[in-house]
Amino acid sequence: MNSPADTSRVTSAKIVIAGGFGVGKTTLVGSVSEITPLTTEAIMTSASEGVDDNNLVPDKATTTVAMDFGRITIDQDLILYLFGTPGQTRFWFMWDELVRGAIGAIVLVDTRRLADCFSVIDFFEHRKLPYLVAVNCFDGKQLHEIQDIRDALQISQDVPVTYTDARNRESTKQVLIKLVEYVLSMRRTRTVGVH
Repeated sequence: MNSPADTSRVTSAKIVIAGGFGVGKTTLVGSVSEITPLTTEAIMTSASEGVDDNNLVPDKATTTVAMDFGRITIDQDLILYLFGTPGQTRFWFMWDELVRGAIGAIVLVDTRRLADCFSVIDFFEHRKLPYLVAVNCFDGKQLHEIQDIRDALQISQDVPVTYTDARNRESTKQVLIKLVEYVLSMRRTRTVGVH
């Protein structure tokens, strides 16, 4: 049992998981969360016809309408709280609240629908929130090289781009660790630059 002194060393951080419709955000949060994730999945109805393009995800029957929430303990003194955003632009009015207090974001992408993430990347760049790009490798297939994806997205060489499988806990955990390390290195760089 931890004493109060032990728990005072625990740091928690908020991470946002964002991306286009049907890219795997809910799956990512669920694969890595040590608690039963809170999801706001709703059954897709005829109201979404013509609004949500599910041609590349025809088996998708539900969609996130508010957020997903999960938690993972990275080590004994770091807990990450994960907030998955809804993918459709009609729900983006919630994004400003979801990113409040976040240290960084994961932009999950499907290379079959790369255009879906341009506005997501713009959102985080405009708010100066550190992010990394995680390419969800459906069926374990890496269809494109990292540099090709970076060039297509027109993002800085400083922004990490990595592969992941949103269904795999260890793969997802490594992406979270990479984001935390990236955020910490950015903060160190800023601190050194100030002195």
